Amino acid sequence: MASDDAGARVRVDSWVWAVRLFRTRSLAAAACRAGHVKVAGERAKPSTPVRVGDEVRARTDAGERIVIVRRTITKRVGAAIAVDAYEDHSPPPPPKELLLSMPRRDRGAGRPTKRERRQLDRLLGHAVPPTEDD
Repeated sequence: MASDDAGARVRVDSWVWAVRLFRTRSLAAAACRAGHVKVAGERAKPSTPVRVGDEVRARTDAGERIVIVRRTITKRVGAAIAVDAYEDHSPPPPPKELLLSMPRRDRGAGRPTKRERRQLDRLLGHAVPPTEDD
């Protein structure tokens, strides 16, 4: 197994890929460059080192993941072993009922008109001045 001792430091892009937060190392590095990965509250470049005890925040397709490093690994391992390398503090996903109740525009429908924007603001509870046409 590719486990390092407790004092070892590993590149953050390599670590988040090894523990399966990202599918590929290039996606992990791109997320770091885009500012979607933070180590100890600071934006992380792909070469930023992580150590045992560091908090890593990664914005992925599945939502924000907040993990504490428990073991530094450099090689990608199986999912069962990867779970042992970190402690997950990620918030739970929103309920499906909430996601289904959010209004969605049809794909390709373009930007909302001024009237549609006012209706959306009223629906969401934002203060909207009254108009003549509504």
